[in-house]
Amino acid sequence: MTMALESNAFFMGVEYLAVFCCGLVGGLAAVRKSYDLFAILVTAWLTALGGGILRDVLLEVPPVGITDRWSVLSALASGVVVAVVHPEINKLKWSMLTLDALALGLFAVIGTSKAMYLGSSGMTSVFLGMATALGGGLVRDMLLNDVPMIIRDKHWYAVPSALGCVMTVFVCKGRLAGLLDAEQEIGLDILAIVLVVAMRLSSVIYNIKLPGAVERHNVYLPGERRYLQRPDITPRTDGEEPRRSARWDEDDDA
Repeated sequence: MTMALESNAFFMGVEYLAVFCCGLVGGLAAVRKSYDLFAILVTAWLTALGGGILRDVLLEVPPVGITDRWSVLSALASGVVVAVVHPEINKLKWSMLTLDALALGLFAVIGTSKAMYLGSSGMTSVFLGMATALGGGLVRDMLLNDVPMIIRDKHWYAVPSALGCVMTVFVCKGRLAGLLDAEQEIGLDILAIVLVVAMRLSSVIYNIKLPGAVERHNVYLPGERRYLQRPDITPRTDGEEPRRSARWDEDDDA
């Protein structure tokens, strides 16, 4: 059984557009580092197709990043384009953000579907879908010695792709069980992509972030009361030991 999106010429075109846009983002990162044309092309190619290569290597199938002619040409073309028109592309912040979100959703759905139809479990397919969606950016940032986007960007980035992958697993299971036909599968896949794009853009527009670690001031251990702050020591002038306050930390009186 073939993937519904991959069997539709329109969505194949959209996928190549997503590859091209991801390549623009990666190539632009290399331009900002003042690298040469070869480095720009390599960075664009890895950003656009690195996630798919990682997925296919784990699935033990020929990597699409070196076997699909049009995908490779789209990625390399994006590197050439960004090398010439990078000042204009650098100004298109929201357009590039939207296209990047579209690529994030599309790659998440396609990567998960491919893993499912090749016999992977649901959990494995989610991880491989996320590798497809996030792997290219991760490889790019490691190559350019930057903090990876999935860590650097505090807005929703990995979370929408994970949700899209989970939704795709249920859609694929429905198709494999005969509960959905190809048209219904395409419709639900599009819904998953739209959800990923909407979550990603909403988090940036409204500055929505995941919470960090819980702020703590005390350490609670059995039989003892310990604090995270250092002790307050009051100096004495009568020759006795300095007076400590009731606040001490884990290193004191251990």
